[in-house]
Amino acid sequence: MTRRISDLLRNGQPGETVTIQGWVRTKREQKEFSFVEVNDGSSLAGLQTVVNQDVPDYAAAIKRISTGASVEISGTLVESPAKGQRIELKASAIAIFGEADAETYPLQKKRHSFEFLRTIAHLRPRTNTLGAVFRVRNAAAAAVHQFFQERHFLWIHTPIISASDCEGAGEMFTITNFDLTQVPLTNDKQAIDFSQDFFGKQAFLTVSGQLEAEIMATAFSNVYTFGPTFRAENSNTSRHLAEFWMVEPEMAFCDLDGDMELAEAFLKHIFKSVLETCPEDMEFFNQRIDQSVLATADNIINSEFARITYTEAIALLEQANKTFEYPVEWGLDLQSEHERYLAEDYFKKPTIVTDYPAHIKAFYMRLNEDGKTVRAMDILAPKIGEIIGGSQREERLDVLQNRIQAVNLDPTSYWWYLDLRRYGTVPHAGFGLGFERLIQFMTGMTNIRDVIPFPRAPQEIEF
Repeated sequence: MTRRISDLLRNGQPGETVTIQGWVRTKREQKEFSFVEVNDGSSLAGLQTVVNQDVPDYAAAIKRISTGASVEISGTLVESPAKGQRIELKASAIAIFGEADAETYPLQKKRHSFEFLRTIAHLRPRTNTLGAVFRVRNAAAAAVHQFFQERHFLWIHTPIISASDCEGAGEMFTITNFDLTQVPLTNDKQAIDFSQDFFGKQAFLTVSGQLEAEIMATAFSNVYTFGPTFRAENSNTSRHLAEFWMVEPEMAFCDLDGDMELAEAFLKHIFKSVLETCPEDMEFFNQRIDQSVLATADNIINSEFARITYTEAIALLEQANKTFEYPVEWGLDLQSEHERYLAEDYFKKPTIVTDYPAHIKAFYMRLNEDGKTVRAMDILAPKIGEIIGGSQREERLDVLQNRIQAVNLDPTSYWWYLDLRRYGTVPHAGFGLGFERLIQFMTGMTNIRDVIPFPRAPQEIEF
């Protein structure tokens, strides 16, 4: 019976006859037998296999086995005399599916830089660190769905192709069916004639599923979308990706207070679930990547998040005994250094900042009675800054129309969005969480390109 190695390490008992399949991490030849460590991706640790000379075709098999080779090994579990492992597999048969040339296989038993590993994204999941990252990523994704499904949210699938810019920032990838050597122009030859394109108008890769989620929330009350989004930011940094995943819930009959409560509960649930599902991986990150990983998780799970207004945050920053690179002034957006000071140095725990100036936030956020601020909220996390951004949405038709015009967006492109305010409008709220930034925060990984299997960034689309 084929078993996953994670199951055997936890539950396997001496005397059981099992078969494992996986890839060789190490091989050590002795005079009368060999040690072969096999990993199948299910756990950080591999399973040590003892291959005696009485195994059929021993000499030929051992000669073909090297780091990276794929194998199937059958045998009997026995107690291990070696320190740090409870059991090992005494092999009775070996089958080799694919060899790996020891001279050219890039992943040898040594430390490789993350920069190098990015150049071999097709092989890096086999390393300890990236394997742990992707198991944590999987556990976190499962926890996302568990959290919302338990609360009877409907998972909806918002479109990847969109005609609207949710954020109004303009940093969108245009998609087209045009022959780029013969792009049709308008009659005055001054612009591209997108009326002749596939969709009859200009189309983009989405930056957010929020606006479509609002549509669904007006029918199902509580919904969420979890999928890829795209930003054409030409930022070649450790914090930016051109393609990343977003978690975006949307709740009808909900205000900013309800939005904040859900977001705080959501973060606590994800961290708790990952710690329970991937304890070995999280311990690995704590030991090898960032010794505060477990303390950070504990801080998230067991702290009551601090809550302040943007105006209060500015006052605290102005009084701070610290020199900031970027200016602190009411009306300017908070930079990462400001966010981290508040969460790391001042409150020493996650901090929710609310009621930002309207002119630095998106058009869809509900305008406060002062006419200057909006019902927005950002959750700031130690070591990373903003991790969740959300708001109560503007449900008043006249106010929303004015906001769209104020930011120079074309109201005709948002006719359907305005219709939601014409027919059964309701107070509603939601937030967005960048999934990769969450994984970065959980694992202590310093570069966001190392928490997604195949990073997309400027000049980076090899795999």
